[in-house]
Amino acid sequence: MTKPIHWGILGPGRIARKFADGLKVLSGAKLLAVASRSLDRANQFGEEYHVPHRYGSYEALVQNPAVDVVYVATPHVAHHAHTLLCLNHRKAVLCEKPLAINTGQVRDMVELARQNGTFLMEGLWTRFLPSMQRVLDLVAEGAIGEVKSLQADFGFRAEFKPEGRLFNPALGGGSLLDIGIYPLFLATTLFGKPSRVKVLAHLGSTRVDEQCSVSLGYENGALATLHTTLLASTPTEAYLAGTRGGIRMHARWLAPTSFTLHQDGQEPVLIQPDPIGNGYQYEAEAVMQCLREGRTECPQMSHRDSLLLMEVMDWVREEAGIRYPEDGIGSG
Repeated sequence: MTKPIHWGILGPGRIARKFADGLKVLSGAKLLAVASRSLDRANQFGEEYHVPHRYGSYEALVQNPAVDVVYVATPHVAHHAHTLLCLNHRKAVLCEKPLAINTGQVRDMVELARQNGTFLMEGLWTRFLPSMQRVLDLVAEGAIGEVKSLQADFGFRAEFKPEGRLFNPALGGGSLLDIGIYPLFLATTLFGKPSRVKVLAHLGSTRVDEQCSVSLGYENGALATLHTTLLASTPTEAYLAGTRGGIRMHARWLAPTSFTLHQDGQEPVLIQPDPIGNGYQYEAEAVMQCLREGRTECPQMSHRDSLLLMEVMDWVREEAGIRYPEDGIGSG
């Protein structure tokens, strides 16, 4: 029988609950510990998910020798510090996206993980969903020829709360870091590093980007047109256009239940992968497989992938004039 892998969670918020729900359907995974700055919140989460070890500090959790891997689910601005805390205690880390606020912080995290020989991965769950894997496989197989164009959006109307997570720069607010990362992830996965970046952004009263439109150009002539907004609901679809067809990823494309394959001269084919659970278990499963194989990074979401994604996000932020207090924190 395979030895179970014991998980700890830092930050018992909304995304942590989704992750914990995902773990329920994953064989060999045990949620062992949870930590919050508030012991009451940790206890509440622990009661809800039957977690045996509950802590009122993050330091206490990482000192538990039975914890194999930690899911960092704290606010964006804390990812850097909390991941370094875990890595310094030789705890494997799955850190919720974005991995950090800027490239310098990501470099810090990657360098420490490599120095300590400790696993580190960015928790971008979309990358591991069966639907996304199937789309990437079709592209790799040449089903639509060479991809030359990508259009992708992600938008919803958020209630304006200046002190809340989405609109507060002190919490890493704005559309780009929270949801714009998904279209940028798809673009960097398909095309790599762009040679040109053009950005239009609306900075609201709190000076975070309330919406942002990004055009990326590549040396091979490919173009990506991306849009993200907190001001209105958008179709939240993606279309990959290739030299011999296209793939339409239906709403919400970042976690699609279906997509349509268009191949020149043939009838469109609706493809409906059959995911299990809420989908968050797939990234956890990938982490557990890597740990059992003795890996310190995941091939599907490598350190290099996260560094490239953050470099492009920094480029977009520079073009848009988006600034955060943490931009002075990190090696870059």
